[in-house]
Amino acid sequence: MFIRFAGHSFEPLASGALYWRDENMLLVADLHLEKMSSFARRGQMLPPYDTGLTLRRLERDIIETGAATLVALGDSFHRDEGTASLQDMDRARLDGLMERCEWIWLSGNHDPAPHMLGGRCLAQFAHRGLVLRHEPQRAAEGLIAGHLHPAARVLMNGRSIRRGCFVHDSRLMVMPAYGVSTGNLNILSPAFMGLFAWSEIRVTMMGRDRLYTVSSKRLVGG
Repeated sequence: MFIRFAGHSFEPLASGALYWRDENMLLVADLHLEKMSSFARRGQMLPPYDTGLTLRRLERDIIETGAATLVALGDSFHRDEGTASLQDMDRARLDGLMERCEWIWLSGNHDPAPHMLGGRCLAQFAHRGLVLRHEPQRAAEGLIAGHLHPAARVLMNGRSIRRGCFVHDSRLMVMPAYGVSTGNLNILSPAFMGLFAWSEIRVTMMGRDRLYTVSSKRLVGG
C-alpha cells in the first residue's frame, strides 16, 4: 500500500511508521517513551515496560526497511526528564538504533528541550519540498505532523472498530501515534475540524497486521 502526498510516495506500516522509500527515511510520531515511569514519579505505579516495547517495535521497522535516516516527529519522550530516566537496557537498545541510521529528533509539546542522547534536535525539518514538525497547522502546504494521535472509527458487520490511522488531504498529513502506551483521538472530533479539506480527505486505518483504506463516508464519531 502507498500514500501519495504532496508529489511524493510513502509506504505506511501497520506499526504506525511511514517509510519514504525514495529517501530511505522512516518517520515516526509520538513515541512517548518513559510515559509509565513519568506516571510512577507522580504516584501512579504502572509497569515501566512501555519504552522497551516501543523500542523493539522501532527496531523491527528500522531493520525491515533498512532506513538510513529516522525522523521522530516530536513527543518522543513523555517529559523532557525521560531522557535521563531510561533503564540501562532501553538506553543500550536506543544507542544501538542510533548507530544504524542518522537520527533527527523534532521537538514536541511534551519534550521541547534539546537533549544529549545523540542525533540532531530540531524544531522542524524541511526536505524535498516537505516540512516535518510536531503540531499540524491549518494553512500548511506539504506538512507532515503528529501530535493529535488520529484514529478512525467505522461500523462493520454491526459493530464498531476504532484504530489509529494516517489521515491527509493534498496539503497536510497527520500520522498516528507510534508509542505502545499512547491513546488516540477520533478524526471526527473538534480538534481536527478545519485542518483538512473534507472533500480531499484520505484515511488509512491500522489493523492488527495490515492497513485498510477507509472511505470518509464510513467514518462515525465516538
